[in-house]
Amino acid sequence: MHNIAIKPQSASLFALASLLLLGSVWGSTIVIMKHVVSTGYQPLGLIFWQLALGAVVLSVISRLQGKTLPLSRGHVQFYAIVALTGTIIPNTFSYIAAAHLSAGLLAIGIATVPMFTLITALAIRSESFNAVRMFGIGLGAIAITLILGPEADFSSQGLGLFMLLALVAPLFYGIEGNYLALKTPANMDPIITLQGASIIGLIICTPITLATDSWVDLSQTWTSVEWAILGNSILHVVAYSGYIWLVASTGAVFASQVAYIVTLSGVFLGMLILGESHSTLVWLALGFMMAGLVLVQPRSKQLQNS
Repeated sequence: MHNIAIKPQSASLFALASLLLLGSVWGSTIVIMKHVVSTGYQPLGLIFWQLALGAVVLSVISRLQGKTLPLSRGHVQFYAIVALTGTIIPNTFSYIAAAHLSAGLLAIGIATVPMFTLITALAIRSESFNAVRMFGIGLGAIAITLILGPEADFSSQGLGLFMLLALVAPLFYGIEGNYLALKTPANMDPIITLQGASIIGLIICTPITLATDSWVDLSQTWTSVEWAILGNSILHVVAYSGYIWLVASTGAVFASQVAYIVTLSGVFLGMLILGESHSTLVWLALGFMMAGLVLVQPRSKQLQNS
């Protein structure tokens, strides 16, 4: 670990371009997800292929780098928790919600990740109370309330129910982030972490997928949906790996700004590609969410490598 004497406002143009590209790629996965779920494919079947492709790609990268995957009992437990909190559980709820919500609403929901990360950190006392950041959480809560509206329908088909389900994903991403910060084994390489989580996640996911009849058969003639499944899996690997690279290259504080780009790109790509439109309340909610993110983001005089 070492400090980088680069302040966020003076980060290089290359780092800024990388941040914009990564956030746009991440945001595009939300739009692609909307197309994929339109077929009625079950979430676990889609997650299986995401994990399978990730395991293959990351294993090849590790092999080329001459790295081996630690498989002690402690490491396997670590991979399993990362897989469950970072992929299997959050993605299951995201796919369920995506079938009923617009890409824009999903993107705004994802913006709550830093807020849930802070709430989790406060709960386990790894962060101290800060009034300004708590106010940011409050603005995020106002944003979600505006989306739900005064007459939110929480019935089995209501927007309110699926917006709450969409928030399960950022909740678990927040839990995962804190777990990684506190429990990552010494000398654990980020690529190895993702490789192990993908492989162990695949072992967990496969029997559940088969038992629940959620299998997605990709042996048939491919349509735009099957290509979207492949594309989304690749983009997830790129986004996840790219984020880790960005943290290592520019520091955690600068890299955390990707949340803004993911949310904005998800909203505007949904409008551009899917023809979505949003009410005044949703645009107001987006404004509150962006303001909340500004306040919740950690402050640091220097960017530090993670």
